[in-house]
Amino acid sequence: MSTRIAFLKGHGTENDFVIVPDPDNTVDLSPAAVAALCDRRAGIGGDGLLHVVRSAAHPEARAMAAEAEWFMDYRNGDGSIAEMCGNGVRVFARYLERAGHVSAGDVAVATRGGVKTVHIAKEGDITVGMGRALLPAGDVTVSVGGRSWPARNVNMGNPHAVAFVDDLAHAGDLLTPPPYSPAAAYPDGVNVEFVVDRGPRHVALRVHERGAGETRSCGTGACAVAVAAARRDGADPARTGTPVTYTVDVPGGTLVITERPDGEIEMTGPAVIVAEGVIETEWLENALG
Repeated sequence: MSTRIAFLKGHGTENDFVIVPDPDNTVDLSPAAVAALCDRRAGIGGDGLLHVVRSAAHPEARAMAAEAEWFMDYRNGDGSIAEMCGNGVRVFARYLERAGHVSAGDVAVATRGGVKTVHIAKEGDITVGMGRALLPAGDVTVSVGGRSWPARNVNMGNPHAVAFVDDLAHAGDLLTPPPYSPAAAYPDGVNVEFVVDRGPRHVALRVHERGAGETRSCGTGACAVAVAAARRDGADPARTGTPVTYTVDVPGGTLVITERPDGEIEMTGPAVIVAEGVIETEWLENALG
């Protein structure tokens, strides 16, 4: 490990990330190291970490190297590995653009949830092709305090339970994972979204993300919510042949989600790089004890 490790800090609708550029995959980022870096009091602070690696240099991404030069090795704030992060992909693409690795236009990014197509507008927001939603069969229930709600099981490359509620305050503090049943529906845990209506094809959410707690935004969660809301509202683009778009308010801003007749889901929103610097490895070693 080098004496200093470069990092940046960025966010997408206030879902914030530590970014560690490491093209050749030489930086040892153990779960404990990631958790230390994401610590908001003793570290840099973030909902997660974006490890920027060339696909050819990472064993989990080599098979995707022909399609996508860069791999988003995403970690949750507690150091655990996640399949995908929608806000993270936009911030990842913004970093690639800032670093001169890519230009505005279409960019392919490898993730554990597959290769994602990202469109970087010359000015403004970034659009990510999030793939198709899977809607596993079976009833799911989520609970907070004495309340329980039926939830829609939606998989966006990572698992979601979407519950429509009367008031977002009913979600409680979201400091701990909301209980769900049956346990077999989500053997590796789940992201839970609580949703209220704001208007026609306009909803708002709060979310508990696996490994991070409540976050200011969740891109895959916003996509899962839009799909669940569309099905609740009787809209299925595959049947109607017409795209359906929902505006999804998150605590940190607004995302626009479109589901096309071919099932592809596109998410559009901001991505901002706010700072860059270096991590002192002596501090990191001391933090790891």
